[in-house]
Amino acid sequence: GVRLEESGGGSVQAGGSLRLSCVSSLQTRGGYCLGWFRQAPGKEREGVAVMDINVSPAYADFVKGRFTVSRDNAKNTLGLHMNPLSPEDTAVYYCAAGPQCASPDHWGQGTQVTDSS
Repeated sequence: GVRLEESGGGSVQAGGSLRLSCVSSLQTRGGYCLGWFRQAPGKEREGVAVMDINVSPAYADFVKGRFTVSRDNAKNTLGLHMNPLSPEDTAVYYCAAGPQCASPDHWGQGTQVTDSS
C-alpha cells in the first residue's frame, strides 16, 4: 500500500517555528496532489496547504503569510515551514496524497504540533 510518513512535529512557544516533512511512497512520477491537513481537539479536520503537480501551492486563509509548503518531486517529499506559530495552530498535522487535492486517498499517521504558550 501507499505509505506517507510525517516527521518534525513538536512543542514550541508562541511565535516559534517548526518544519514538518513527509515522505511518500507513491511512484507516479509526481502526478498527484500532496497536501497538509490538521485536526485540533474537538474540531473537524481541515486543509492547511496543498500542492498539485505543476501548480502553485494553495493555502488556507488562516496560514497565509505564516506557513510555506514545498515539494520535491524527485524525492517524493513534501515540507511545511510554520512561522510564526500561534496557540490556534495546535493540532495533529497529516500528510495526504491523491489525484485530487480536495479529497486525498492516502493519509499518514499524523504528527503532533503544540504551541505551549
